[in-house]
Amino acid sequence: MSSAPISNEPAFARDAVVLSARAPLHARIAFVVETARRLHQYGTAAPRLEGAVDKLAARLGLSTQVWSSPTAIIISFAESGDRDHIAANTQVIRLSPGDIDLRHLVEVNEIADKVIAGELDIDRGSHLLHTLSDRIGRRAQAHEVLCFGLVSATLAVLMRGGWADVVAAGSIGLIVGLVAEISARSQRMRLTLEALSALIATVLATLISLYLTPLTLKTTVLASLIVLFPGMVLTTAVRELSTRHLVSGVARFADAVATLIKLAFGTLVANELCKSLGLVPSSDALPPIPVWSIWVALIFGAYGFAVLFRAAQRDFPLVMAAAALGYAITYFGGRQFSPEFGVFLAGATMGALSNIYARATDRPGALVREPGIILLVPGSLGFLTVSLIVGRDVFLGINTAASLLVILVSLVAGLLFGDLIVAPRRSL
Repeated sequence: MSSAPISNEPAFARDAVVLSARAPLHARIAFVVETARRLHQYGTAAPRLEGAVDKLAARLGLSTQVWSSPTAIIISFAESGDRDHIAANTQVIRLSPGDIDLRHLVEVNEIADKVIAGELDIDRGSHLLHTLSDRIGRRAQAHEVLCFGLVSATLAVLMRGGWADVVAAGSIGLIVGLVAEISARSQRMRLTLEALSALIATVLATLISLYLTPLTLKTTVLASLIVLFPGMVLTTAVRELSTRHLVSGVARFADAVATLIKLAFGTLVANELCKSLGLVPSSDALPPIPVWSIWVALIFGAYGFAVLFRAAQRDFPLVMAAAALGYAITYFGGRQFSPEFGVFLAGATMGALSNIYARATDRPGALVREPGIILLVPGSLGFLTVSLIVGRDVFLGINTAASLLVILVSLVAGLLFGDLIVAPRRSL
């Protein structure tokens, strides 16, 4: 879905586009609608989705007006030669908020490119889009559950917890992953996943701290719930707001806040339950693990995120390298300047590198951009903010919220500057 003008392309490419544009109107519309639905389903933000659909439709001889939100897409279609640009067809697609799925995102992009290039006819392209399977086998499900624990243990290391915190966070993270896997099959459990997981994680951390080994409870609970934190959603929301996609940005921000409230409520209920049962562990912090362990843990955490982002195996080295590089830039930039500038620098670097990668390979820059910022997004700060406010520590909650806002703005500003440094050729 390249944005290069058709007039600058080789003759065979222009001929392929012309052939695609001669397909029946309903076939072209169906292909664009299914592409948009799939991009939304696989976690594409509103600005990029709308840009990709506009460019795809133009290549197929259609003029479109696209509106995307976290729960719906509206697309109006007209023939490109229609001087009045009056919509001949309008499609409304009702959807649930999507999750990042890098493998399927790449597949959708490749199918669209082949249709545009004339390597696939539109009917065959539509068929391939419809047959993309979102189901994964039991072995892959078990692998994802294990990576919940792996990522949780990694975050405990990055937060400089003690060795007991790392082991406890990884173990509780496994249980949270199992709960998430079960919840995916039940609508009732899906709605209460965050609150239930926070309750379970807090109770288990308290019991471990009392009867097995002392823990730094806050570090352990935060790390064990890391995969459920809506840090990426918050970042996407602020970026959509900064690009004037106001409805989508506000809706996504509200969704993130609702998730944080569920997490904070689950933790609050667990704390009150433990207090009523007399289960009150000590709050002493453990000696932090050595600094060298951060870089070892980062390798395992990057692998865990590659699995949870459902990247194709051939893309694992790229995704892992992006996640490690993004964190390394933040770490050293924060030590040299300030934490906020470190986040800005990492966002700008990963944004520019993702555009360079997309230009060089004609593949989605999301393969670099999304994993490159995953360890920078401030989901844990959002959780702490809501937890403090719910616990009536309003002033400290407001102070934490200010830190959250600064980091969000720094990250989004970095991504925007990255697009300015290297202009994106592809919308994805």
